[in-house]
Amino acid sequence: MSDIGEVCEPARARRSGGRSARVALRAAPLADDVRPVRAGMPGGQYKPLTDAGMAKIHQSALEALEVIGLSQAPKSGVEIMTAAGAIQGDDGRLRFPRALVEDMLAVAARDITLYARDPKHDLHLSGTNVHFGTAGAAVHIVDPVTLEYRESTAQDLYDGARLVDNLDNIHFYQRTMVCRDVVDNKEMDLNTLYACLAGTKKHVGTSFSDPSHVADCFDMLYMVAGGEEKWLERPFVSNSNCFVVPPMKFAEESCITMEDCIRRGMPMLLLSAGQAGATAPAPIALTIVQAVAECLAGVVYVNAIKKGAPAIFGTWPFVSDLRTGAMSGGSAEQALLTAGCAQMHRFYDLPGGAASGISDSKLPDMQAGWEQGITNSLAGLSGLNMCYEAVGMHASLLGFCLESLVLGDDLLGQAMRLVRGIDVTEDSTSIEAMKEVCLGGPGHYLGSEQTLSLMQTEYIYPNVGNRMSPKEWNEAGKPLLLDTAIRRKNDILAKAGCRVDPEIDAAIRARFNIYFR
Repeated sequence: MSDIGEVCEPARARRSGGRSARVALRAAPLADDVRPVRAGMPGGQYKPLTDAGMAKIHQSALEALEVIGLSQAPKSGVEIMTAAGAIQGDDGRLRFPRALVEDMLAVAARDITLYARDPKHDLHLSGTNVHFGTAGAAVHIVDPVTLEYRESTAQDLYDGARLVDNLDNIHFYQRTMVCRDVVDNKEMDLNTLYACLAGTKKHVGTSFSDPSHVADCFDMLYMVAGGEEKWLERPFVSNSNCFVVPPMKFAEESCITMEDCIRRGMPMLLLSAGQAGATAPAPIALTIVQAVAECLAGVVYVNAIKKGAPAIFGTWPFVSDLRTGAMSGGSAEQALLTAGCAQMHRFYDLPGGAASGISDSKLPDMQAGWEQGITNSLAGLSGLNMCYEAVGMHASLLGFCLESLVLGDDLLGQAMRLVRGIDVTEDSTSIEAMKEVCLGGPGHYLGSEQTLSLMQTEYIYPNVGNRMSPKEWNEAGKPLLLDTAIRRKNDILAKAGCRVDPEIDAAIRARFNIYFR
């Protein structure tokens, strides 16, 4: 975790001057095992679904797979799944007997690790371990100063990756925006992958717009990994794969991509992204039923290709504002959907991921704060393994804001502190410290040995959030939160370089047309 820094100097000259506020400084970085928050802490305290409710959703999902099934599987997928026991009807739909689903659940991968190029950032997807990160396919970058939306570029994607690499509470970087400056689709896939890899050594998630692009992208991965064998030892990129088009249809090209990636050892995010009231049913519970059914079909598909292949159960339903039909990613209903999905992941004991942290607001403002705070907190408290789209996303996934990454790092630190909960131990409930203070002591705990020893391990402090008194804030020049975030963003980007070895970087740029520097 980054040190608690001095109060930032105001970014604008009109607020220059003033003394620095009093802040606590850490003498040295803390070891991972004593940091107040860290990746993979267990959640699971929040449960909007009862045990009976989860069982009912499970039974309804199995019924949907048997009675309705899924249409439009590619020929290869039909062959793979029917060989495993799925049944293709005269209407072309594949239906899945309960016994088949149960058999595939029995062999599905559990307790998987999503590797990072730096092992300290490995993500252990077990139980209710919680990890926050990015995702999405925003087509605009948000400038919170000019209030303008412009088309996102490969450079923006690279800058986002470099920021995430230096923000402790963002644990992985999945593609956040579309490289709109790269016209050729294959070059866009290559630039998307490399911008992420060049920017961070944390786990990366990416997608492929066409199955024919997979081979060259893997050649790039082998170059970064140091060869195919090294890649297979620690596959550090996962494929975010929309293998279904809700309601209950396979996405043919995505399925073909999935088949190829699984055989090449890449972990899979099985992503079902229906929208309640539009491409998914309006009732929250039935929306979860459809998402679970679609992802169970994905479990059959994946394990029919390769038993135990690493896959994330990506029930990822969204919410509609039923007055307009527009997406409402920052709503309380979205928070409930995500938390309910997390419970179903635990019901199956499968590694799971869903969306949290999306804001419908166009800017990093108070609306964005409450939307991201509520949805991320409930996702973490529900024990969601992979909380995607947790920071940076605005305008219901249409806009991405780099400053929001910096602000979101603070927000996620607070959310993870909620996930950690209250430590109740013999030491933390002993009244010895109370006796020392109250019976002849100073009458307060400010300088007590216990307070000082817990200052950094029990409490988390914001990097950009402002806790000054009004007097201190005035004397510091009245710094605004956005100014502080802009300064921290600029400081990080000024120092963050390419995270790929220079020789490999040069070789990749010589072979592929890379758009960012």
